[in-house]
Amino acid sequence: MKRKGRPRSAFAAAGARWRGWSRWRRAGVILLVILTALLTPVGGAALYLRLHYAGTPADDARTRGRDAVWLGHAWVDGRRSDADVAGLATLLSGTGIKDLYVHTGPLEHDGALPAELHPNARWFVDTAHRLLPGIRVQSWLGDILAPEFDGMNVEDAATRERVAASATGILDLGFDGIHFDLEPVRSGSPGFLALLDRVRPITAARAALLSVSAPVIDPLPGLHAVGLAVADHGKWWSQGYFAQVARRADQVAVMSYDTAMPVKSLYGGYVAQQTGLALEVTPAGVDLLLGVPAYWANDLGHRGNAETVATAIRGIRLGLGRTERGRRNFGVAIYVDFAATARDWAEYRRDWGGIGVR
Repeated sequence: MKRKGRPRSAFAAAGARWRGWSRWRRAGVILLVILTALLTPVGGAALYLRLHYAGTPADDARTRGRDAVWLGHAWVDGRRSDADVAGLATLLSGTGIKDLYVHTGPLEHDGALPAELHPNARWFVDTAHRLLPGIRVQSWLGDILAPEFDGMNVEDAATRERVAASATGILDLGFDGIHFDLEPVRSGSPGFLALLDRVRPITAARAALLSVSAPVIDPLPGLHAVGLAVADHGKWWSQGYFAQVARRADQVAVMSYDTAMPVKSLYGGYVAQQTGLALEVTPAGVDLLLGVPAYWANDLGHRGNAETVATAIRGIRLGLGRTERGRRNFGVAIYVDFAATARDWAEYRRDWGGIGVR
């Protein structure tokens, strides 16, 4: 009787089949494996964000009367009149808008602020106080930052001193606060924290606000480091650094737009996640605002059909309801007045509510 040979292992059999395939077939399998390895994390991330956008927002996750809107430079350079401010008052009537961030910069790269940039600043502040009682007018001061750009170096002490002097001068015009929008501040930057520590006593001495525009938080821990290593771009902050900034400010407005999300469900889920991450580390006494994109763009960083006011607000309401539903120091910040359409304002009123909603 013929003895049977030892059975081949599964690996040996697979190896034999592999060697029997053509070179093109083997190349196709290798490509499929690579694509699967690359796309599986992407698919998992998409599912994760989509789940964040699922559910029904809480009925009471609406305005607390602490919202804001970024206003363009035309309000302080002579292009606006009393009639325009009256129209702004009508537009904001019945909403939860509390703060106006009016663009009075940009700061020079050395931290100075030329007075000729905002010749009508005092007029706007006085007129807004008269026609919009209860509204706070903050000076929006920004610049591009080194090392990513040929811009301001906040790590330089002399530059920080000039920014502090600029803040003092602008508060002399009657502004109710300073709103810094310096980009991109890299996660962990000690110079930016030092700047806030330098300016905070100046605003506090005048009972004014120190407010900050902040980038989004790492959607995955450590992602900011990957962005710096791969693209030399500080797109995100770590949650810990966000907390350090928030402790030094009276108000933080998260720039939760320009996310590159291709569809509404992913963008809304991203905003819901960001809302929760920011709520977890923002002190109770600090106003936390989430940015809402009231403008149209269609490029790699911003898909106009995905990033809408309605989608952002739904994500914000979901994140608020899940994380800290009863928080009062919370709102949305609309970007930006000169691009916002009637539809944008209607969606804000409908989905976020007016000041009578509590």
